[in-house]
Amino acid sequence: MATKSKEYPFPVTVAWEHERTVRTSVGGKPSIAVATPPEFHREADPRVWSPEDLLAAAAASCLAVTIAGAAAREELQFADLRVDATGIVGRRDDGRFGFIRIEQHVRIGVAEKDEERARTLVERAEASCLVAVSLDVEIETSLEVLALGGVARARLRHA
Repeated sequence: MATKSKEYPFPVTVAWEHERTVRTSVGGKPSIAVATPPEFHREADPRVWSPEDLLAAAAASCLAVTIAGAAAREELQFADLRVDATGIVGRRDDGRFGFIRIEQHVRIGVAEKDEERARTLVERAEASCLVAVSLDVEIETSLEVLALGGVARARLRHA
């Protein structure tokens, strides 16, 4: 008899507000206005989050919290952690218009003695980030380890 893995629901509600703007809410959390991005509709408000912003943010924030969680478990202290991401939309290989890749840049600051541990930890976190492994899009991740003795760079690639 196969054992069923745990399932975790993440319910959200999206309700139309006006024109091309909706309000996204999750019980007990502040709601977020979401609208068509200005790239797709010239009258769109550039101050309002778009679904495309949210997707890139989901990938980047998932990676950041995965790194932070792994660092806590492995008792790796860091002085700085930042993930910058850009979602690139264009014509996909299957002919459809959609995300073709997400580019992420991870910057983590650690003591010089922990530079290699940090690099290994980020590589493992990048390979196990729940959002990234759930997407059918290439994710290119570059890594910058800021060590007391200087800066080391590496490139990771997740397809």
